[in-house]
Amino acid sequence: MALDASGAVLARVSVTYPTHRPATGACEQETGDWQRAVERVAAQLSEEVPARRWRAIGLSGMIPTLVTLGQDGQPTGPAITWQDSRADDLGGEFREDYGSAELYRLTGQWVDGRYLLPMFGRIARAEPARAAATATIASAKDYLFAWLTGELATDPSTASGYGCYELETGRWNAAALAAAGLAGRGSGADGTGRGIQARSRMGPRLPAVRPSATSRPLRPEAAARLGCAPVPVVLGAADSVLGVLGLGVRETGQVAYIAGTSNVIIGVTDRLVLDPSHRFLVTPLAEPGRWGVEMDLLATGSAITWLAGLLGDNLTAAGLVQLAAQTDPAQAPVLLPYLSPGEQGALWDPLLRGAVVGLDLSHGREHLARALVNGIVLESRRCLAVLDETCGFGRAVQVAGGSAADPSFRADLADATRRLVSMPRDDDPDHSARGAALIAALAIEGDWPDGAFPAVGVTAEPDHARAKVWDELWKAHESARHRLHPPAVRPS
Repeated sequence: MALDASGAVLARVSVTYPTHRPATGACEQETGDWQRAVERVAAQLSEEVPARRWRAIGLSGMIPTLVTLGQDGQPTGPAITWQDSRADDLGGEFREDYGSAELYRLTGQWVDGRYLLPMFGRIARAEPARAAATATIASAKDYLFAWLTGELATDPSTASGYGCYELETGRWNAAALAAAGLAGRGSGADGTGRGIQARSRMGPRLPAVRPSATSRPLRPEAAARLGCAPVPVVLGAADSVLGVLGLGVRETGQVAYIAGTSNVIIGVTDRLVLDPSHRFLVTPLAEPGRWGVEMDLLATGSAITWLAGLLGDNLTAAGLVQLAAQTDPAQAPVLLPYLSPGEQGALWDPLLRGAVVGLDLSHGREHLARALVNGIVLESRRCLAVLDETCGFGRAVQVAGGSAADPSFRADLADATRRLVSMPRDDDPDHSARGAALIAALAIEGDWPDGAFPAVGVTAEPDHARAKVWDELWKAHESARHRLHPPAVRPS
């Protein structure tokens, strides 16, 4: 995405690249594909906005995604993405070795097998030669920043995906590294963001942690490949964090709901808040001094696309949401939308699995569509209730993207949660890219563009009569969940 000095969108393009699943639970990508995608995006953007006008480049990145680097800075194998489940058992071992409650207190994360330390632990067991050749472990955006600038660094929000980043100190936790079987010390950062480099004989180092607005010039070789001048490259942040920024959710008490492949729900606070029951994560936001209380509903957008494909007749994801809107929510079976292993919003249980309960011969494709939408809305209700209970967040939600673009979905969310649900006047398809560009603007200009943040457009208000219908749906949803997944006592 290209923004002008006022924050207006001049151009947007996208390029896809493949994901490989070579084994059960595996989900890998090639870093070379990322590089080629960046080059193709740059070429397409320059057709609409000449590269001579570019002032800076900002980055956002998926987390946690593991890149292992050798002494020469080159990858020692394919990148392991956040969808890879092969280290799930090691995530539990890691928490147990360190102490689950203490690890959460330090990092704000309920660390599982999708974090970089357990991911690398699996590599150390399954691919010892690759592990031995690895000098540094990094996340996807860290790698791209190094490829573009020649310096390896990460930001606080991306660092939270490693599983050992201390929120209060801004340092890597040596004991967590030791519990993961890695270095007793890794690279870190002091309070000013200056890197403290150290390499242990026990394992690979970690990048220095620097503020999101950190910039370094584009390497001449990279500039030539992108067809532009050696402009500053700004470190940026995690895609979810920059999605919240691009949506304009920045003030304490505001809540962002970003619907995509997963649905990300983040409340903004100016103090570090933890939950004794570990129902949410705490992520440093792109602006220092602000924290995101985060819950992610995995595979929501993916589930909508999947079911649309199963129902056929060239049904699209948007068409499935519209099909659901034509059906009474109370007439649908119960669908538990846990269709991808990993955390599930406020439940944070990687063992949850999806199910349909109450299906009979009277149900048609529209009822299945409605059942999935019901399930997503009800799990969203759970997450927003946790925000109210633990942090006292306000009654409004700012939504964007995916299913949230449909008025019927916003109305359902408003009714089920008894909240105002608002969408920006010009809903952007990718708030993460917008947030990356805004951080770049802040880094080089010292302030936000005048039109940086979108104005509120349409707002759905809760219908209290329909809210009672959703209360009954909630009871049925919870009854089905408890029957299929009896609550377990979480270890402390």
